[in-house]
Amino acid sequence: MAKIEIYTRPFCGYCARAISTLTDKGVDFEEIEAGMDPKLRQEMMDRSGRSTFPQIFIDGKHIGGCDDMLALDRAGKLDPMLGA
Repeated sequence: MAKIEIYTRPFCGYCARAISTLTDKGVDFEEIEAGMDPKLRQEMMDRSGRSTFPQIFIDGKHIGGCDDMLALDRAGKLDPMLGA
């Protein structure tokens, strides 16, 4: 199984959608709530080069946000990355 990390913030619809997608796929992931923690938000920005939520990493590789992950899923590329 892949190591999945997702940086989120409270009350974020895109974050909820991304988490729901990962949950529906039955994969384990680490949610890092960075919305209210300046240190974690900076860590997310340093790793991803982006400031929007969520930011998703699979095995340390940045795959982007929710829309990026859903595009990978539609293209049939997400499941192999997840090891699902």
